[in-house]
Amino acid sequence: MSTVTSATAEESGRWEPVEDLPPSAKLVAKVLDYEETLTQSQLAEETLLPPRTVRYALSRLEAVDAVESRFSFSDARKRVYRLAI
Repeated sequence: MSTVTSATAEESGRWEPVEDLPPSAKLVAKVLDYEETLTQSQLAEETLLPPRTVRYALSRLEAVDAVESRFSFSDARKRVYRLAI
């Protein structure tokens, strides 16, 4: 198996937890893959999805342990999300 094929197989396996999730959850996961950490409002802005849809997507991603969240250091009222896969 070549290294390119091996890398592709690893990448494919990495995304396995989100395969059966709605498109909005996949979009949120992909944006987090590029952006490292974002708040819900930043995710809504980046994805152009309504805030309610982002909340739903994050809950689905959390259910399959694909994202992690923590309180924001700059504003403890907000949570910051990052991809965990």
